[in-house]
Amino acid sequence: MALSRTRSTGAAKTSAVRNGNTLQAAKAAQTRARLLDATVRCIVKYGYANTTTPRVAKEAGLSRGAMMHHFENGAALIKATITELHEKRLRAFRRAAERPEEHDVDTLVETYWAQVQKPGFIAFHELAVAARTDKELADILLPLQEEFRERFNAQADALFPEWREAPTEFDLAMSLSQTILEGMAIAVQTGAMDQKKVPTMLTYLENQIRTIMPKTVKAVAARD
Repeated sequence: MALSRTRSTGAAKTSAVRNGNTLQAAKAAQTRARLLDATVRCIVKYGYANTTTPRVAKEAGLSRGAMMHHFENGAALIKATITELHEKRLRAFRRAAERPEEHDVDTLVETYWAQVQKPGFIAFHELAVAARTDKELADILLPLQEEFRERFNAQADALFPEWREAPTEFDLAMSLSQTILEGMAIAVQTGAMDQKKVPTMLTYLENQIRTIMPKTVKAVAARD
């Protein structure tokens, strides 16, 4: 009986430690998420040049010391932020493409257009522009961009099997959509394009994608 009690007590202590570690890890993950969200908000509101670690800590409602416990410096924070922006984009793309109805050209274009209206895209564009003249930022951004492209392309290939017999056309359709929609988003943000022109531009893009769709892809789309 004594041995049984000893084992039970030991198991209880182990369970308590495990639960404590789980709660601590969850709390740490929540704090990191708060800091990454705060970084995006600061970049959108103040620009990259004015996004400092004290400002991010204040935006997150944390002390600078608490922030530094999770990110040792500003470079680590920015790298984690870019990585999270990429992860969110991949998750959004996967969620949309996994639904059969989302393979419709109109829906795909409108879904991507909705994505580039969000703060995450604005923040990423700000970082991309700043990296042109900031070598430290470029050294962080460019390798992450290359990794993202590889993952995005692999994910697109897996999610759109109907295009596999036409890889050149698929690459063109994806590049055309990304370039035009992201360019439009920037133009609208900067006032270079009237918001009223957006629906017409989206329709034009959708029609252009249809012109390069191979017959096999059109047949799949028609069945769906």
